[in-house]
Amino acid sequence: MNGCFLRFYVHEDQRIHRTLLWEWLLQQANKLGIRGGSAFRAMAGFGSHHVLHEDHFFELAGTLTVEVEFIVTDDEVDQLLALLRKENVRVFYARIPAVFGVINPKQGDPTNGGVLPKEGSP
Repeated sequence: MNGCFLRFYVHEDQRIHRTLLWEWLLQQANKLGIRGGSAFRAMAGFGSHHVLHEDHFFELAGTLTVEVEFIVTDDEVDQLLALLRKENVRVFYARIPAVFGVINPKQGDPTNGGVLPKEGSP
């Protein structure tokens, strides 16, 4: 299947409707029927303000980034981005074209038309 790798970069303490944004994104994607998503907490990084944040034992919580990612169809991306616009959420994201599928799929799994990618291709 053709679609996208969609990744959001959010502050770990950023909230919407009293819920952490990374958690809300996963919940909303699940409600939209997106097949899966993951959230990963960064060890270190910097953003548009060019301030380096690192994970230290004594550092105050909430300064690092959580990456929330999905591999989705173009329609699913459009639905999720429309929801974020409707909720007036300011968030940085990356949308990268992707080819995805399941090797030896079970009934109900998305497939790439039953054609395996050529060796060396995505």
